[in-house]
Amino acid sequence: MSSIAPIIDRRKISLNYLRGKVIAFDANNMLYQFLALIRMPNGSPLRDREGRVTSHLVGLAYRTTRIMLEYDIRPVFIFDGKPVTLKREELEKRREARDKASREWIEALRRGDYRTAFSKAVVSSRLTSSMINDAKKFLDLAGIPYIDAFADAEAQAAYMARKGDVWAVGSRDYDSILYGSPRLIRYITISGTDFLPSKGVIKPLTPELIELDTVLKNLNINRRQLIDIAILIGTDFNKGVYGIGPKKALKLIKMYGCIEKLPSNILEKIPKNFNEVRNIFLNPRVIKEYSIKYRNPRKEELYQFLVEERSFSREKAEKIIERLEKISFKLRQTSIDLWLNK
Repeated sequence: MSSIAPIIDRRKISLNYLRGKVIAFDANNMLYQFLALIRMPNGSPLRDREGRVTSHLVGLAYRTTRIMLEYDIRPVFIFDGKPVTLKREELEKRREARDKASREWIEALRRGDYRTAFSKAVVSSRLTSSMINDAKKFLDLAGIPYIDAFADAEAQAAYMARKGDVWAVGSRDYDSILYGSPRLIRYITISGTDFLPSKGVIKPLTPELIELDTVLKNLNINRRQLIDIAILIGTDFNKGVYGIGPKKALKLIKMYGCIEKLPSNILEKIPKNFNEVRNIFLNPRVIKEYSIKYRNPRKEELYQFLVEERSFSREKAEKIIERLEKISFKLRQTSIDLWLNK
């Protein structure tokens, strides 16, 4: 599957630009990042004393509290619901890719090739239901809001952004702008680096702001046409047309207006249910009744969960709780209407 990235305008920003802004994060997307990168030198994930993976929890606890305290970013986490039927094929492909990477990781460890082992381990990450439950438990005890989406987290986040309940969607993927989010922030990271497993190199990262209106204006198209371009090159819900990349797809849609009017030799290569895919982006199923409230952390319960249940060191747990106490104080001082003092 290709990406619309090459035709998307983006603007480099700093984390300071996001101060005071509420961002809806694609939680599953973020947890996968933590699972991929927070690992031992041989590629093994961090685990608690019972052998449960905690890499995702370490990343969530540290990164979230830091961006909230140091940059006044106010996160809302959106978790994926039940996947749309058309997405199951894509999810199966991802599972197969992870299985292959896992086998290659083990083989690299046997050879003592730790560089290759780490790169394979990065793409072998699996996000289980128990890991997701751990993440939700942390957020609940920390007083940080989260929402379970009906289906795709980015669809829910985009809906909330369109309503003005959040300022932007935070994700590395581009689907939220296809769903109509007015803004997408990519790479909300403090470390400023990313590991590219295919190349075995570390890439510097800077936060990027993508504004839907700017994208559409510069391309001289509407959102429906942007969705048609995505369908031509391939989405999570359909295969793209072989030989058609983002720039060619843009040229075709600008020339003919929409998929239905494309020449027959191209139209016959597009899945017959393309209108169903288009409708997923135009009219996604979302939860319209939800609450965004920041609460005081339940310190004793959080300490118990992190230290006694998930093997965090006392010092690390105390640091996280100290940050949360400072965050809750700052939120009360600003008297924002999202704060619920309990």
